[in-house]
Amino acid sequence: MLYQTVNPHGGDLYGRAVTLDFSVNTNPLGTPTAAIRAVEEAARRLCQYPDPYCRTLRAALAEYEGVPEAYILCGCGAAELIYGYCGAIDEKSALLAAPTFSEYAAALKAAGKRVEYVPLEAVEGFAVGSRFLEAVEKTECRAVFLCNPNNPTGRLIQPEVLAEICRICRERDIRLFVDECFLALSDGGREASLAGWLEEFPRLFILKAFTNSYGMAGLRLGYCLCGDGALLAEMSRRAQPWNVSLPAQMAGAAALGDKMFLEEARQLIREERPGLSGGAGGIGLCGLPVPGELSAAEKPGGAAGASAGAGDPDPGLLQL
Repeated sequence: MLYQTVNPHGGDLYGRAVTLDFSVNTNPLGTPTAAIRAVEEAARRLCQYPDPYCRTLRAALAEYEGVPEAYILCGCGAAELIYGYCGAIDEKSALLAAPTFSEYAAALKAAGKRVEYVPLEAVEGFAVGSRFLEAVEKTECRAVFLCNPNNPTGRLIQPEVLAEICRICRERDIRLFVDECFLALSDGGREASLAGWLEEFPRLFILKAFTNSYGMAGLRLGYCLCGDGALLAEMSRRAQPWNVSLPAQMAGAAALGDKMFLEEARQLIREERPGLSGGAGGIGLCGLPVPGELSAAEKPGGAAGASAGAGDPDPGLLQL
């Protein structure tokens, strides 16, 4: 829990009355019925400890992702895995886009790592493009962090740019962390995942979660994919053995069985995105034409790239 510190994230519905919550990016359809039923079943088994190896869930994830079970580590939400990764790697510095999800820098700094930023430009729609590629080619940092689609801009990284970043990192022996937590809700969905690179690029680490795609933020369930078994073992060593609850494990396995849920959500998002972006413009915000699952708007006079690069937690963007 947070203690004597300000909550840097949205979703806090507990300290005040909230009518409409635009502070989080979870599935607009909510939670799959199958997952809710699984939680109800788990409630009758609360006297049991959860499976410390997440056997059933890992098997379901391996089939879903098309990767060996040995490539999968589950955690108490994506955030736990971010902190576990940053604490487990030996690399002392990391390169990040700005703006991006704030917990990468927070976790890196908590682990004593140095953070360098590549500001994304408003005139380029805050896209990760040629400037970031150039930075990866020249950086002395030994780890690179990406979010696809990026949070908070909602921009998907173009496949050719992402492939080139992978190639450069592999050739330069740089660790590449790619957060795909929102990818399942984006246009193109799972087809845009880098999971196919895992076997040939062991230093690639892919972060995923049920939080956003399956509307399970309250259960805290994330997982990662990586071919570096030693890294996953070190991350596991740093976590407590029962970090994934029984309700979370059962709900996750059940959610994966609902084959239409994500497609229905993507269709709804495609239908609603133009109205949302247009509505942002109607109240004086500059809506960004994002192809991904997120929508974002720039505050009038915002300078997201510059301020975020300076470490400003409010880079001039509002998530919608």
